Amino acid sequence: MPFKNLQPRVAAILHNEEETVANRLTQVCEVLQNTIGYYDWVGFYFANHEAKTLHLKAFAGEPTDHTVIPFGKGICGQVAVSNENFVVADVKAQDNYIACSIYVKAEIVVPLFKDGKNIGQIDIDSHIPDPFSEEDERFLEWVNKKVAEIL
Repeated sequence: MPFKNLQPRVAAILHNEEETVANRLTQVCEVLQNTIGYYDWVGFYFANHEAKTLHLKAFAGEPTDHTVIPFGKGICGQVAVSNENFVVADVKAQDNYIACSIYVKAEIVVPLFKDGKNIGQIDIDSHIPDPFSEEDERFLEWVNKKVAEIL
């Protein structure tokens, strides 16, 4: 996996202060989607804690209707409540899954913390069954730490 090779690229994008935060997040999504073969959709959702909803702020891949997700609903909504990584090897095996595309077979969602508070998450969909490893989790945790630094 090219995770070590991607780290300097992701860090450079995130620390390019000539771009808006939204543009930097979109660029990170695009780099991950274009570089990692089984990352078919990559997005950042951010929490509105008062409304108990997640809002899609940046993504790469096919457009989705799921731009606002209630806490507790779907994989993303469950991570907003649990504050823990959620790796789904087979989305069909999940009762509380929101289908974004008929092609999605697996999903990984990693919460994004700022000052100890879950403020959002990175969400990855894959068209390949069970592609995600612990290495993916560690890399995405690192990405989220870098994102938190610019927020």
